[in-house]
Formats: sequence, structure tokens, C-alpha cells
Amino acid sequence: MSRILTLTLNPALDLTVQVPELKPGAVNRSEAVIVHAAGKGINVAQVLADLGHHLTVSGFLGADNAAAFEALFARRGFTDAFVRVPGETRSNLKLAEAAGRITDINGPGPEVSAAAQQELLETLDRLAPGHDAVVVAGSLPRGVTPEWLAALVGRLKSLGLPVALDTSGAALRAALAAGPWLIKPNTEELAEACGAPAETATEQALLVEQLRALGIEHLVISQGADGVRWYGAQTLEAQPPKVTVASTVGAGDSLLAGMLHGLLTGQSPERTLTTATAIAALAVTQIGFGINDPAQLATFEDQVRVRVLPDFPLEQESGVTP
Repeated sequence: MSRILTLTLNPALDLTVQVPELKPGAVNRSEAVIVHAAGKGINVAQVLADLGHHLTVSGFLGADNAAAFEALFARRGFTDAFVRVPGETRSNLKLAEAAGRITDINGPGPEVSAAAQQELLETLDRLAPGHDAVVVAGSLPRGVTPEWLAALVGRLKSLGLPVALDTSGAALRAALAAGPWLIKPNTEELAEACGAPAETATEQALLVEQLRALGIEHLVISQGADGVRWYGAQTLEAQPPKVTVASTVGAGDSLLAGMLHGLLTGQSPERTLTTATAIAALAVTQIGFGINDPAQLATFEDQVRVRVLPDFPLEQESGVTP
């Protein structure tokens, strides 16, 4: 299997509080409280580990509360290449209702100095060439600019590595110009980053041409219960199975991990998207990260429906020749 490096620049301790139904302004009694060492790149790493890959995890980690993360890395067998910074890694509160709705209250995280940023770059220069791909995922901590992120993506590309990027807002907008190999926004994130609508296949096709001109080979658009569209060598759409939602946290990270797994192991496009969509469906049925029920995953794979979209969805939807 592959050696994969994941970067989580702004990890978090996720405190998930399960409640029957959130009632703002009232006393709510929880049914369970679950704490996870998390962050998008770390979540991706856990799924990839369950798929058999070897992981190095890196980014910035608060030195004052690193124990939960270090325990996870040791348990999972990850190579720990995080740069420790003064202070605490942020804590995120997630209020999970029985119907599947999640309310997030995210902490700010530590301030990351220029010296720590330089230390991470030097660490990556040393470590990254021994890997088959790099995942850069999540938000930016205080002190790290979108421009720095774009330069990081370019630096990793210059080392000869495919870069899978999953971020949003100004960070995504800046990093697109660096031409990552793969991006995985949802429709809202893509529209915001590109300054154009991205709901329909017509609107997405217009954006795909612009993004391919930047060197982006794979655009994976997550659309929640409406499925996934993948603009790669061909255009595919997957419809996920109907599931009972426990939490949507980690679904996008699981989808990204499944896509990367299929691409790096040479699976067919249809099999890649089928498995990735099933992994994401499995993720929403559980609290936590990883493939905890392989039998259920196989069942979901059988229920995913993948179809090939026309090469020119513009013609299909509007009759306009691109």
C-alpha cells in the first residue's frame, strides 16, 4: 500500500455532545459525551489506515494538550511529524441531535509563529519525498495566511508529490492558483472560492474548465444526500444509499480518503467512486472516524449507484454548446 502524508494545520479536540433535540435557551440534558482527537487531515488518516495505507501526520499541535493526539498516533501507528507550538490545540463543541443535525461551536486555536511555520516547511522538505501523496486539509490557525497555504501547496508540488486539498473560504481561493492535484469542496465552498454558482452540472462544468487550466486534475464535489460528482478523466455521479444519520462529522474526510485510496491503488473510476461514497455513507452512521464495520461498508457499496454523465452537461441542460 501507499505511504501518505496528511497535513492538519489547525487540529482540534472534538467534544461531541449527543442530545435528543437541541432546545436553545433551555436546559438540555445529554445522552452521551464523546471526545476525539481530530482535525480533517487526522480524520482522513484514520480512514486511510483502515484501508491499509501507511500514514505520516503533520501540521501544528498545541504543546499544552498534545497527549490525546499522541495517544491516537501511537494507537494507530502513525508517524508523528507535528510541529509543537506554545499553548493548547483548540477545542470544538459539536451538539449532535438524534435526527442527525449538528451544531458546531469551534474554538480559535493557538497562534502559530513565523518560526513554527518555517520549522514545518523544513520538516516537510525532509519528509515529504518519501511519500506517494500529500493531503492538506482543514482550516488555518491564527497567524497562518491563505497566501502561505498557497505557497505550501506549490512547495509540495515542486517535490513531485500529488496534493489533495480540502479547505474552504479564502484558504481554498488562494490555494486553487497553486494547482493542487485534487480538490474536494462541497457546492457552497466551490461557489464561494470561485465567485460563481456551482449547483447544477452546467454551472459546475463551466468552473471545471477554469480549474483544469490551473492544473487541477480531479474535482470531487460533495453534495450531501444528493450524492457526489467527480470531474476527472470522465465525469461520474454517485448516489449514496439511504442511511440513518448519527452525525455528518467526518463524512467529507471519509469521502476524500476513499477517493485517494482508489486513485493510488489503480482501481477503476467507477469502483473508486463507489467505495468512496460508501465510506462516506458509513461515516454518517457513527460517531467517530474510521471504518469500524467492514461488513456494513460492503452492504453500502452494493447500494451505491454510479452513472457516467455526458462529457458536455452544458448541452444536456441548456442546449448551449460549450
